[in-house]
Amino acid sequence: MFQITKKNVSISVLTLLIAVATATPAPTAEELLRRVDNNEVYNTIEYEGEMIIEHNNRRFVKTMKAWGRGNTHSFIEFLNPEDRGTRYLRRDGRLFVFSPDMEDVMLISGHMLRESMMGSDMSYEDAINNEPLADRYDAVIAGSETLNGREAWVLDLTARRRTESYPKRKLWIDKENGDLLRYELFALSGARLKEFNLLRAEVIDGRRFPVESEVRDLLRRNSKTTFIMRNVVLDKPLPDAIFSQRNLKR
Repeated sequence: MFQITKKNVSISVLTLLIAVATATPAPTAEELLRRVDNNEVYNTIEYEGEMIIEHNNRRFVKTMKAWGRGNTHSFIEFLNPEDRGTRYLRRDGRLFVFSPDMEDVMLISGHMLRESMMGSDMSYEDAINNEPLADRYDAVIAGSETLNGREAWVLDLTARRRTESYPKRKLWIDKENGDLLRYELFALSGARLKEFNLLRAEVIDGRRFPVESEVRDLLRRNSKTTFIMRNVVLDKPLPDAIFSQRNLKR
């Protein structure tokens, strides 16, 4: 029979004290959000992209080349045969589109920015927004869960500005590597609008960057979009000529 002695109690207390002293403190919600931003927010980006849109048992594949600078400049040119020559330019807070069919430039603004981009589950805002989450939302840790075999912190986000398209967000952040494994977007009423799931991340210039994800617009039935980025180049200088009206209309 095991007998409790002063020696046993002393050893147990010492073991507990060592465990407490060496335990890694849990990160704060702000630290987790900054970790996501450090991985995903870029100064500049250049990539080749593919959108695989599955809607009502139909499948569409759209390919593109894209460039971006901060949260103010972006340029996307579609290359697949059906949309070849369609280009988007975001500059100085305005988004323009040029289509060979229209042979003219159209301004996309206001509520139109929240509409589907090229029939996908992503809106124009979803595709081009590059503003840090930590600057836009207050975050609290809601707990932790296992998601697809990965231990993750769960964060609840509340927008600081009334102009945010998604007043509330819920994030699942990998405890080990900081990947944003999943996030859900909500209306002010609490209705769930969209969900994004990370399929693959790559280490690019020392950061874990999401290169493949699945997006679902929950207001559309039987719909999902897989978004893939290839040959990603981050934080390299880009010529101003890319983000010009001349490049849009050429």
